[in-house]
Amino acid sequence: MPQNDVVLTRKGRLGKILLNRPKALNALTHGMSLSIEAALREWADDGGVEAVVIRQAGDRAFCAGGDVRQFPEKGAAFMHQYWRDEYRLNALIRRYPKPYIAFVDGIVMGGGVGVSVHGSHRIVTEHVAFAMPETAIGLVPDVGASYVLPRMPGEIGLFLGLTGTRLGTADAMAVGFGTHHLLRADLDHVEEELANATDGIDAVLDRYRQAAAPAPILARRSEIDRHFGQPTLRDLVRSLAEDTSDFATATGAALATRSPTALALTFRLMREGRRKSFEDCVRMEWNIVSRMDEHSDFAEGIRALIVEKDNKPRWNPSRLDVVDEATVARYFEPAAGPPLDLN
Repeated sequence: MPQNDVVLTRKGRLGKILLNRPKALNALTHGMSLSIEAALREWADDGGVEAVVIRQAGDRAFCAGGDVRQFPEKGAAFMHQYWRDEYRLNALIRRYPKPYIAFVDGIVMGGGVGVSVHGSHRIVTEHVAFAMPETAIGLVPDVGASYVLPRMPGEIGLFLGLTGTRLGTADAMAVGFGTHHLLRADLDHVEEELANATDGIDAVLDRYRQAAAPAPILARRSEIDRHFGQPTLRDLVRSLAEDTSDFATATGAALATRSPTALALTFRLMREGRRKSFEDCVRMEWNIVSRMDEHSDFAEGIRALIVEKDNKPRWNPSRLDVVDEATVARYFEPAAGPPLDLN
């Protein structure tokens, strides 16, 4: 890993993590996960570090997700180790003993959600674009998403997990991804005050906090709940097909582009995540992703959307009504090999 993919520094009373791959939208490499984990463990025991800030280089993205482009060529062993180490980092952030403050300014997806949403403070700017778009590449929302999404209002989390819909600032705040809305222009000033001020973190953030705005997604909640509250995925798709509204038509069209197998896995994952602990949700995700090398849709999704970018994935199977329920169930069985270590 190039030394500057992630820059780890001390600044006053802060430990600072800078995601530094702006040309790659700060996509998270395996080496970056390991470096961030090592720094967090060191700072947890350092009395001079009172809080951690993670932010980005560049204006376009906080972190657009895991760097999955090379997964197919690097093979199953690499993919499995990547996910093991990433999930351990996510768990560390969730239980971190000091304030962990993410400055999320721009695109945040997948692995970027994993290194932000589990922290104590999630600052979103007017440029934030939050999404979990994994079904578009034949994967499932992971990095703890099966715990986070089902705890959003109503069926919004399932809607987001299946469709990959992007949320702006007001929506990101309304669903609980963001804890504070600040302006991009204020972030450097906020960092300086957090590093050097004697008052508390919340007092600093409150000085710059912007007023809440109406959230468009909440205006759609009744429609979302009606369709995405159906007992099965096929009932959900049928409900959308029978509704001639613009929302239902657009949502049905979005689902039609996703991997049918990934949709089936995600539906069950989100339903089961409602009643599980964070750790059990991550282990459930691990059971699924550890089998992704066996499922052609993931490699095909990477090819079509990330590598060749023809946006014409050839899903197998190509229709939801022929997805085998026994195959879906097998993904939820305990993974082979050593148990997932989240400590």
